[in-house]
Amino acid sequence: MIAEIYKSKANGEIVARSSKSYMHRALIGAALSDGETVIENIAESEDITATTKCLEALGAEIYISGTTLRVKGAPPKSKLKNLSLFANESGSTLRFLIPVSLLYSESVEFTGSKRLLERPQTVYEELFPRKNCFIKRSEKSISVGGNLTGGVYECKGNISSQFLTGLLFTLPLLNENSEIKLTTPLQSSPYIDLTLEILNEFGINIERPDDRTFKIKGNQKFKATKLYCEGDWSNSAFLEAFNLIGGNVNVGGLNINSTQGDKIYREYFENLKQGTPVLDITDCPDLAPILMTMATLLNGVVLKGTSRLKIKESDRGEVMKNELSKFSADITVLEDEIIIKKADLKTPTENLCGNNDHRIAMSLTVISSAFGGVVENAECVNKSYPLFFEDCEKLGIKIKLK
Repeated sequence: MIAEIYKSKANGEIVARSSKSYMHRALIGAALSDGETVIENIAESEDITATTKCLEALGAEIYISGTTLRVKGAPPKSKLKNLSLFANESGSTLRFLIPVSLLYSESVEFTGSKRLLERPQTVYEELFPRKNCFIKRSEKSISVGGNLTGGVYECKGNISSQFLTGLLFTLPLLNENSEIKLTTPLQSSPYIDLTLEILNEFGINIERPDDRTFKIKGNQKFKATKLYCEGDWSNSAFLEAFNLIGGNVNVGGLNINSTQGDKIYREYFENLKQGTPVLDITDCPDLAPILMTMATLLNGVVLKGTSRLKIKESDRGEVMKNELSKFSADITVLEDEIIIKKADLKTPTENLCGNNDHRIAMSLTVISSAFGGVVENAECVNKSYPLFFEDCEKLGIKIKLK
């Protein structure tokens, strides 16, 4: 799909779509519970569909009616011999469910997009052999197997919080007590706060005596509950970004007290308006594309903690540099830092590309509203925000989809 964006300003009020990060975790907790969990205010996307289909393959029964989702859980009992799960392009689905799936089957094969299967699984590759489990990778699949047991799990915390979340959902259901010890500082820590918050909603107790230690009692049970999925701060950043270029958008339905780390975008947007700030995105790497975009439009920025952008849906630092250079942006991408200098921008003479990365496509839409632009591969927004272009049009952005 191609999106032609014309020069226009965004104005109006809109309610934030539901948090994808919250939904993934709520769905998994519901599937592990004995009984029916009701989740209100849900929004579908390709990533959430991937998690839903995988959980149904594990035995959960999931019903959607409007914005309400009901899950009849299927706590792990007797194990299947073989299981195949399709994670599509969702890193959360894959990494969350790798350890969870071993509660259900002796051997599990995960399939998905080429890019997803290329993304690192370092933590599990280091942990599983020490726990009498295996993980094997090929170009077409990732296979895991064995019987996880409790005990001490030592792993790195600076690769992705998704590995830790997968373990936190799994270890409470083992017979033995467990302890996770992080050997490096935890990055994207707000995502772990969200995981612990949702686990607590399902009656799972995990002690955290310090930032690098998690103590988990075995033989716990997930209890069915009722949840309300809060608004998504990550996606709302793209809508409120219009305010930095003459728009007047008010996004409602956001929980100011949310543990979602990306809510810091409001603070960072203010910093961008004031000058050329130094911003640390260690705990909010998903904000990188829109922060790079707005810094290009405003006064520049120095982004710190950018090394993990290489292993996202695309190499986000390099991709954004290439796409924004079509507007004559001045960007330098280093190993763990991105430097953007104020530049004389112009309307691009060639098409832009979403690079199969939803956050790239949404960011390019925002800057194109200031200059005009054509974004190819625009359908990749379906990964997290299928109604993105519809919402932009509601706010007054002129878009023609082909």
